[in-house]
Amino acid sequence: MGKLASQETPTEVDVDVDIDIEDEEQESLENEDAYASLLPETVEEEAPQIAEIDSDQNLSMEARPVPRIAIHAFCASPETGVVIQRAASDRRLAKAHVTVHMGGLPAAITQYKNSTTPNLVVVEDHSHHEELFANLLKFAEVCDPSTKVMVIGKTNDVGLYRELIKQGVSEYLVSPLTPLQIIASVSSIYVDPAAPPIGRSVAFVGAKGGSGSSTIAHHVGWCMADGLEEDVTVIDLDIPFGTAGLDFNQDATQGIADALTSPERLDDVLLDRLLVKCSDHLSLFASPSVLDRDIELDSQTYESVLEIVRQMVPTVVLDVPHVWAPWTKHVLFTSDEVVITATPDLASLRNVKNIIDLVKAARPNDSPPRIVLNQVGVPKRPEIPEKDFAEATGIDPSLVIPFDAQLFGTAANNGQMVTEIAGNSKIKEGLKKLAYDVSGREPPEDKNKGLLGMLGIGSS
Repeated sequence: MGKLASQETPTEVDVDVDIDIEDEEQESLENEDAYASLLPETVEEEAPQIAEIDSDQNLSMEARPVPRIAIHAFCASPETGVVIQRAASDRRLAKAHVTVHMGGLPAAITQYKNSTTPNLVVVEDHSHHEELFANLLKFAEVCDPSTKVMVIGKTNDVGLYRELIKQGVSEYLVSPLTPLQIIASVSSIYVDPAAPPIGRSVAFVGAKGGSGSSTIAHHVGWCMADGLEEDVTVIDLDIPFGTAGLDFNQDATQGIADALTSPERLDDVLLDRLLVKCSDHLSLFASPSVLDRDIELDSQTYESVLEIVRQMVPTVVLDVPHVWAPWTKHVLFTSDEVVITATPDLASLRNVKNIIDLVKAARPNDSPPRIVLNQVGVPKRPEIPEKDFAEATGIDPSLVIPFDAQLFGTAANNGQMVTEIAGNSKIKEGLKKLAYDVSGREPPEDKNKGLLGMLGIGSS
């Protein structure tokens, strides 16, 4: 544990994460009150780790997946135990093994007198400074030098923070906390800040067949690449029936199927060969759309391929087919954003609600799925009003797209994007806004603003 244990520099150790809360402590962890901000606004600027209060959305974007490590937490309050329990169930801690104990720092000292310490020990202590440091010195006597230590306290003191860091503590947090603050702190300890960022994954899935999810996914991917001018890869996961090649007017002989059948061979060079370049910033990982190949793969295969692609580009758009299998659930549960495309009918409403309930339960620390209500206003078709759809699902649609067979049919038959042929229509603007929202980035400044724009001389 740094200087408190010895003069050795802690080494990073890979280990394994479930949630494992001891039976006798289960009852004390039932209080699940809402969690306040990390710190008051009056903290000095000198300690950014405890002074900057990020929204949960920003923390969610910053937190990176944690490697296989063992984490033992010793909490002084049931509320903190609940927070760590929720953090442990998060997708970014899926490889870690987390155990929650009660008793705080004294319990940790007792625990490790006769056992080795794990990769990371989280201790909560509400003692005064002198008693806290005295207990930490006792803990250092039983703590392995390679173990990292995170301390949770109630004192919002920059001097205390500096002294703890000086003594070898890896992080100091002020309670009450949120699960995402725990996740982001663990991630900051174990993920190399100099490592290239992992691309943001956005999964699109249809509430039922024919809802238009693939079309929306492809158009949003195009808008991201064209509007933000950042590299985007669209991955068509519908191996036998994918339409990404048709929508982008590309004839791909190789693609996602080759990567999935031989994931161990996939590297930067092979990936570059398999991707089809659609524009300066958009690449396509197309499906073969052939029926003579039976591909039965597990979730781990998909995860390994997607992880390699995410290391290459800032944003990955996943076109998930309307099939329900372990791998499709895994893709939805592990994506940064989930977008469900539905039509305004009863079957879609039921399926949307079921998917939302499942995804929210599996991703409690992430934003809920977004809904795109598509093909609204088909002549003579009874429809569920947008308001009723939102009330039943508990989520307002992020985008409502009116039925326009001429526009979307022309785009599909020509291998073009709607944004290329729609002019300044509301559909085009809606797709662009959705693209910016799911990418987590602000739209670029309008080039027409300024004096020329005000005079109506800007480019169209």
